[in-house]
Amino acid sequence: MSVQLSDVEKHPSIQAYIKQADANLGAMGFTEHGRRHISLVSHIAHNILERLGYDERLAELASIAGYVHDLGNCVGRVNHGSASAMLVEPFLRELGMPPEEVALILSAVGNHEEEVGEPVNEVAAALILADKSDVHRTRVRNPDLPGFDIHDRVNYAVIKSFLDVNEQERLITLRITIETANTSIMEYFEIFLERMLMCRRAATYLGCEFKLKINEALLL
Repeated sequence: MSVQLSDVEKHPSIQAYIKQADANLGAMGFTEHGRRHISLVSHIAHNILERLGYDERLAELASIAGYVHDLGNCVGRVNHGSASAMLVEPFLRELGMPPEEVALILSAVGNHEEEVGEPVNEVAAALILADKSDVHRTRVRNPDLPGFDIHDRVNYAVIKSFLDVNEQERLITLRITIETANTSIMEYFEIFLERMLMCRRAATYLGCEFKLKINEALLL
């Protein structure tokens, strides 16, 4: 029987690494990268491929990649994509996943960082879009509003984000609602432009066009 996301979620070592990864990033002052983030990315990655008509198994592999993509933060932030891939590989083999499926997940996880990653296959493209679209107030854990850095300000300002996949028009649109009292749209682009361009490349790989709408204004 094929390895499912539910099997991965039950693995005790994966859960321990996820917990430590998020704790490390919290200590460094980063936004939330724990179960909320990885579960959402997992769901969105699956939804992207499902909505675009890809094979259900491929969509399930995208959901698994989304769930384990940040595992490497338990080692360190730099090159955490590659670390995630190396850490999860023996666990996937232990669960009985075929080598070709393991390889697909490793290639996706190792290519999700905007500094070094590329949409090298459908699973990687879906993971990139899912990961980079998770911008929201609930990710901010700094309770000191006056002490917010730019990442805190931008995430806190986003009260709604939704990745809309239109399979008929082959169009993927990230719709964001920002409270401009907390940040400016320019600040969003200051820290997220590279991510949005990566999303455009990922959408192109899937045969789609990528659009960004902030407060209903088309910006990309």
